Amino acid sequence: MLKLATLTFNPFGENTYVLFDETKQCVLVDVGCSTEQERQTLAAFIEKNDLRPMMAINTHGHVDHICGVEFAKRQWGIPFALHRNDRPLLEMAHCYADMGFDVDPIPTVDVDLAETETIPVGNSTLRILQTPGHSPGHVAIHVPDAELLLTGDLLFKESIGRTDLPGGSYPTLMESIISQVMPLGGDTRIFPGHGPGSTVAHEVMFNPFIVEALRGDVNYKSDRTTHEN
Repeated sequence: MLKLATLTFNPFGENTYVLFDETKQCVLVDVGCSTEQERQTLAAFIEKNDLRPMMAINTHGHVDHICGVEFAKRQWGIPFALHRNDRPLLEMAHCYADMGFDVDPIPTVDVDLAETETIPVGNSTLRILQTPGHSPGHVAIHVPDAELLLTGDLLFKESIGRTDLPGGSYPTLMESIISQVMPLGGDTRIFPGHGPGSTVAHEVMFNPFIVEALRGDVNYKSDRTTHEN
């Protein structure tokens, strides 16, 4: 059975996830450790649980989610997976040095999530859902047999990701939520890039952005095609 561990790092309180099972294989999602102490915290968790990292996967390329990726690549010799539409965000990471993010060197991307539908980890399979809106190449990671979804900065408990950053789009984000997240069913557990978890059922009831969209109180028209190339 797939297990999930949450380690919260960096000044933005970013949730780094470790997915693993009885085979001891694991994947690291949104590695955001930004200091030596945080990097050692991640390494200690991996060592304590005798895990074998297989890949670092990112939901998107914002600096608070990628600042520990180069460490993970060097520490465990693993590939890095990111959607190609978020590579420009990755390359901007050095611009945030004055905010405490020392991303040098910027990690190279080995796997393009635009062309990846599934990723195996142990006895489970991760599904890569295309969920642009917060960023052009944002993805969510669905684990059907565990009924869990890593939403990155697409969807939070009773809120949504911001869309005022470069490449963001409110209509595209809302379409991603309605078309990709809602069909997964109410029991699906949501684990976001920041803050506490939730469920799809809870968000349908209490997330004001989803409620108004489902009621038809707001009109959103997809501009997703502008982000797919």
